[in-house]
Parts: sequence; C-alpha cells; structure tokens
Amino acid sequence: MYEWILPSLSEILAENQSSVAECSPAKAERQWRVSLAATEHLLLNTLAGGSRNITQGLVLAAPAPLFSQPKLTQSLQSVTFTAKPFNPLALMPFQMPDAMPAADYINASVNEEIAPHESVLPLLPADPLGAEQFCLVFTDKFRLVLVLATHKNGKKTFSFSFEPEVVQQAWRSLGARVMLANPEFFARLDALVQQYSPVAPDCRVVLEFSQLLLQELTEVEETRDSLLETGEKALEQGSRVFPNTSASLSTSAQSPNPDVELLQAFAHEVRTPLTTIRTMTRLLLKRRDLDGSVINRLKIIDHECTEQIDRMELLFKAAELETTASVKSSKTQLTPTSLDQVLQQSIPRWEQAAHRRNLTLNVILPQQLPTVVSNPTMLDQVLSGLIENFTRSLPAGSHIQVQVIPAGDQLKLQLSPEFRCKDSNKAATPGTPPIRKALGQLLIFQPETGTISLNIAATKHLFQAIGGKLIVRQRPHYGEVLTIFLPLEVSNKHKSGTKS
Repeated sequence: MYEWILPSLSEILAENQSSVAECSPAKAERQWRVSLAATEHLLLNTLAGGSRNITQGLVLAAPAPLFSQPKLTQSLQSVTFTAKPFNPLALMPFQMPDAMPAADYINASVNEEIAPHESVLPLLPADPLGAEQFCLVFTDKFRLVLVLATHKNGKKTFSFSFEPEVVQQAWRSLGARVMLANPEFFARLDALVQQYSPVAPDCRVVLEFSQLLLQELTEVEETRDSLLETGEKALEQGSRVFPNTSASLSTSAQSPNPDVELLQAFAHEVRTPLTTIRTMTRLLLKRRDLDGSVINRLKIIDHECTEQIDRMELLFKAAELETTASVKSSKTQLTPTSLDQVLQQSIPRWEQAAHRRNLTLNVILPQQLPTVVSNPTMLDQVLSGLIENFTRSLPAGSHIQVQVIPAGDQLKLQLSPEFRCKDSNKAATPGTPPIRKALGQLLIFQPETGTISLNIAATKHLFQAIGGKLIVRQRPHYGEVLTIFLPLEVSNKHKSGTKS
C-alpha cells in the first residue's frame, strides 16, 4: 500500500537534520505551540497589505486549520489534511447519497465547488501522517515546515526547517498522497506551490523568526520561574503553619497553576474543532446548489463559530497573562493604531451582538478619530469581547451608549446602559444585576444565561497588555458603566470635537 512506501514528514526532517531528540509529549507539544505562535507573528509581519482578495501564500496543515487571524485567513489559501474527516451525513443529509463513501464525497468537494481559500482533504487511516501534526508554509518571502510527531513508544518529537530542499521533499511526499487521492486537485495545488519558488529565505526572515521564537520561549521561562518562585514562597510559609504539609506543597510548587492550565487546555480543545467546523461550513457555502434557507443557517453556524473562536482566543491570552511574571513584561507589541479603521470593522459586529439580544446601540464618535498606541488585532478582539459580555448582562429592550471622547493625552471610550420602559408614564429602572459566580481565578459564570466569561481582573489585564486601562463603576440608576482609556500617539494629542 502506498501509505507504507511514502515517508512521513517527520522522517524527511530526521534524514536531513543531524539529530532530532525524542522528549516527553508535554515538552514537544510546548515546542510546537511556541513555534506556531512565532510563525503566526512572522506571517503577520511579512505579508504585504492590500486587497483581501489577493492570495499571498499557501498553508498545508494537519489535523486542523492552525491560524485564525482575519488577515491570515483572508490572505492565505489553506488546505487541511485529516485522518478523521467529518461524516457528510451530519452536514448535508438532504444531498448525500447513501451509497457514496465519505472519502469520495470529500474528494468531490475539492473540485469546482471548493472555497478559494479553504480546502479539506482526507488521509487514509493507515497513513503514518495521521500520527503527525504539521504545517507547511509557502510565501514569496520564505518556505517553512514544522512537524510534531507521535511515536509508538509514546514519545514525541518536534522539528522544523527553512531549507528549501527539505520543504520541497516534504511537499513531494504530501503531494504524492494528494495525487493518488485526487489527481485533478493535485495539479491545481502543485501549480500553486510552484508560484512560490524554492529559494533560500532572506537571512533577515530567519533572524526575525528566531527572535520571535526566543520571545515566546522567554515568556514560557518567565512563567515557569514565576510559578516556581511563588510555589517556594508558599512552601516556606506553609511549612511554618502546617509542618506536615511540606510534601504536598512541594509537589504543587512544581506544577503550573491548575486553574490557568485547565483554562488553556479548555480554550485550545474548544477552538480547534470549532475552526474545523467553520472551515467545513465555508466549504458548503461555496456550493451552488443550496437552498436559500440552508445558506442562511450555514451563515449562522459560521458566525457562531467565529464568535466562539474569538472568545477562546481571549481566554487563552488571558491565561497567558496570568502566568507571566508581570503584566508589563507580557505586553504585546504596541504600535500607532488607526482607531477609525478598528471601529469601522468592529461597530457592525457590536450592532449585530446588540440586535440578537433585542438591544439598541448608539456610538458617538469625535469629528476626527485620533491615532492611539495599541495592538490593532488584540484591540479589536478585546473591545468586541467586552461589548459581547456587556450585552449579555442587560435585559431585553435596554439601550447601550458607546461614547468616544478625547481626555488629555488619552482617549476615553465609555459604555453605559440605559434601561427603557414600555410605559412612557413610568420612569425606567435598571434591571436586577446579573448573578455572577466565580469559576477559579479567571472566569465567572452567569446562571441565567449559561454564559462563561472572563472576570473583571482578567479583563483589566488584557487591556493593560494592549496599553490601555479599564475602569468599572456601579452607578445608581445607570447600572454598570465601563470606561476604557487608550494612550494617544504623540502627534494626535489634544485633538477634540465630536460627531454622532
């Protein structure tokens, strides 16, 4: 069988590298996650701006899509390989013939009706690639392959390479599988790969990746050192009061905070299948023979998946901040950010979130929106997450006012609710504040809505990481009022004026 003849990607990298050490699964997975984060930052930094419809690269990944940043999903064509394809009957029972195998259906779906930026291809169950997570990146600036392999002895190895020949060998092995399963799609995919010539990457690109990798690794080391220091202090203090608990405290001092570790695992486990579901949904939306009502339902699925993926990303980021030695050291890269551009993208989503809960929203902006100093991607995500949680805490029929006001060398963005009464002869009174129960040190739970969200402290840390500040006040007759301060770029200070 061909799956035994074709080498796996980890075998190709092992043959071309002096040594690839086996290590514990946790260590290898940590190396994989850190390298993926560095790769994502490298792509965001190297992709050119311009039209969203221009494809600037190709990503081949398994077993699920790896990047969910809007800039990347819009600029990169993605092909996902999976050994466990979705059962098409669960997706399209009204069209799937009973005698049509799942693999044939997925192979058929990658022909003319495929989404321009997203494709899904199956791997045979016996293929050794089914035991590997991998990522091949092709752009005009560089080619890169990353592989996390699980071996029969339970050990794992992680390896990566920028070498053009190594990446080309990895593509040949992967492409051979595509050619045997779907020759027509292979021809198109191979033509796309060849658009990105296998030239040696600029040394500055490799240096930037190394710096990003070092930055990610440094954060991990700082997290470990901080946790060990905290554990040692707890052990020292605990041994004085409870002499017999030294052994248990020593054990806990060597492991990460269980709440944070659980949240990171939860966010990852939820985000990964949701990303795959969204990919499959967008594939179905490209079909030309769907009923209008089916299209609308698929769009709802796509929207809900995107919303929850964004929430999981915020939860994961919040967990990272809680395990970093200090908020200052965990700040993301802050740059001059066009608030006008961020709000143009965000306000329609805020209005949709309010409308879904029978709320109204009014945004009052200055005549000229100044430039702030922040992280544009995270600012959009954190603001949208805050608005989403804010709308969930208000009763139906309420009104939300979002006002943006210059405040010295900062910009103030304030969210305040207005509770309306259907009877015009009666004064409107604020609804009963929602019940919020703490779940560990980062989350809160609202029993009435079943909503799990970040608590105020964790949300404040997120705003600090993007250069801002969040203040929460409870005001009589107004309910909860949220105020965000963002620093202005020096050249934009003292600008004023409003518009609505």
